[in-house]
Amino acid sequence: MREIQTSVIAQTVARLAEEANYELGSDIQVALGRAKDAEKSPLGREILDSFAENAHRAPELRRPLCQDTGVAVVFLDIGQDVHFTGGDLEAAVVEGVRSGYQKGFLRKSMVAEPFTGRKNTGDNTPPVIHYRLVPGHQVKISLMAKGSGAENMSRLFMLKPADSRDGVIDAAVTTVEEAGGKACPPVIVGIGIGGTAEASMLQAKRSLLRKVGQPSAEAETAALEQEILSRVNRLGIGPLGLGGTVTAMAVHIESLPCHIASLPVAVNLQCHSARHREVLL
Repeated sequence: MREIQTSVIAQTVARLAEEANYELGSDIQVALGRAKDAEKSPLGREILDSFAENAHRAPELRRPLCQDTGVAVVFLDIGQDVHFTGGDLEAAVVEGVRSGYQKGFLRKSMVAEPFTGRKNTGDNTPPVIHYRLVPGHQVKISLMAKGSGAENMSRLFMLKPADSRDGVIDAAVTTVEEAGGKACPPVIVGIGIGGTAEASMLQAKRSLLRKVGQPSAEAETAALEQEILSRVNRLGIGPLGLGGTVTAMAVHIESLPCHIASLPVAVNLQCHSARHREVLL
């Protein structure tokens, strides 16, 4: 049994919160470069150039990549041979988010009483935390700063089994088309297929942690990702919705078995500023 102090968890989450909001991942920067090479619209290429400059200047000037520093979504993959000491694990994650957003001078966007008072909590807590028990004696912490522009475009489709593959494609393309420029394209399209309603939504969100453009290990799924990407990029929405040939940089699909009478399909869009960091303890 390996022991990990919860204070280490809090310190790590705080660091990830700052890094995610100030430093765009190298995989995303490469994807933006490929998008510029593929974009046929002069205005679209100009916009993509500004994204690249923003990614370069943000850490240099110590400015957030985007003014919407998002909901802190934290994924904890916990080895079953790990024992946490020194306090409550969830409280440590909350403290890490609070500390990271305060020390990093990041915008506080969380409100309590969402359907009445909507009073800002003042420290961007609580985060959304997803736990998963895995083999081993390590803990992987992934923090995603999820802005509302893209998150508000999330969709869940409870399809009929007969809708099959074509239904999945139509659901994804419809979601991107209806989002237009609201999700700050070029986007990454996260898709969860199967399981139940909530399981498919979580799979769609988890898929956004994959390196941008890394295909599924399943050949059939990888082919579906490419077909949806091609269809989406024929919509003509383009960078920031101002027209162009690159509306999405990638499509990531994760799937689960499901009930014989169900075909849940969840679509979660991520904006071009796909901010997340992870560490293995």
